[in-house]
Amino acid sequence: MIDSQTANPALWLRTRSVLESGRTQGLHSGAQVAIAFQGRMHSFAIGESAPGLPMHAGCIGPWLSSGKPLTAVAIARFVEGNKLDWDDPVSHWIPEFGGGGKDAITLRHLLTHTGGFRDADRTDPALGWEDCVAAACASPMEPDWIPGETAGYHANGSWFILGEILQRVSGQRFTDILQKEVIEPLQLGPGWFGVDPSQHAQLASDWVVMDRTGRSGRTPDPVLNHPVVVSRCRPGSGLRTSATFLCRFYSALLCPPAGWLSEATRRTLLQPQRVGKFDRTFMAPIDLGLGFILPTPQPNGLTMPYGYGPHASARSFGHSGNQSSCAFADPDRGLSVAWITNGMPGEPQHQRRQQAINTAIYEDLTSQSGTDAPPYG
Repeated sequence: MIDSQTANPALWLRTRSVLESGRTQGLHSGAQVAIAFQGRMHSFAIGESAPGLPMHAGCIGPWLSSGKPLTAVAIARFVEGNKLDWDDPVSHWIPEFGGGGKDAITLRHLLTHTGGFRDADRTDPALGWEDCVAAACASPMEPDWIPGETAGYHANGSWFILGEILQRVSGQRFTDILQKEVIEPLQLGPGWFGVDPSQHAQLASDWVVMDRTGRSGRTPDPVLNHPVVVSRCRPGSGLRTSATFLCRFYSALLCPPAGWLSEATRRTLLQPQRVGKFDRTFMAPIDLGLGFILPTPQPNGLTMPYGYGPHASARSFGHSGNQSSCAFADPDRGLSVAWITNGMPGEPQHQRRQQAINTAIYEDLTSQSGTDAPPYG
């Protein structure tokens, strides 16, 4: 169990400075951070969650794709229970998914983003679950795509398919499955995939408003803040929770509670499954476990998109959210991290911000633990 505490304001000074600099530059108006190390979680926040409301450690933010690994772990729990196999064809569980070259697509391909039906990611985010599943089933295979070989990040469509498989196998709702298989056993705290209007009203004082920021100023994102979209269960991009929730999740993956996930299954999830493949969405090589993004060497000294910084060990694993959030664990440092900002400034500025935040976290960790330098990279 990780003991939670509010971080001493004299600690994490580099990280705070980077986040405050982002506020000054107009990249975001607030940020929330949780860092677990040596059995303790340090959480802190800066700025505002919404105009006139202070950001605090319990604020509920939109984590977007940072929430994908929860679905991957739920799949792993079903594999461990012999209810699924990583190499099950999707069409075995969802017959209407097959045809048009998609019969060869397996659960493993979905989790390694080698499925090849990214058209499903363009579905209206206000649509309900059944319509999104139907759209993914109807989406054609992309030309010249070889399932399991061709790589391209799937933002949403394939994750509806994974969620629907969990539902059909168990006869339960996706949200109930996550509660039973992941959230409750790990004691993660409150987190939602879809927040209905009454819940939203109750959470109003803790709600993080996501802004589009940059040269045009600060404007609430019209999609992420739309009440209909907020209410939809979206397994690939819909998690709303606090940084401490995801930090606890990664701490549990570093040291799973007894009887929850075997070491063999954990290793399968987190070891490289897709290596050295050029990702057609990110336009860069991206290595993956099963639903987790891994540190990936880039050509010509370029920075990895949505990476964990230059000091993260090669065994680190995690996932980030579009232009706003990051959560990961580093086994070589016994470190778990989750942070979110409430400004989406565009890819170039966000990539610099993500690199700076993760670099600062490691440098703070080094100075606070008394070591000479970050020894991993």
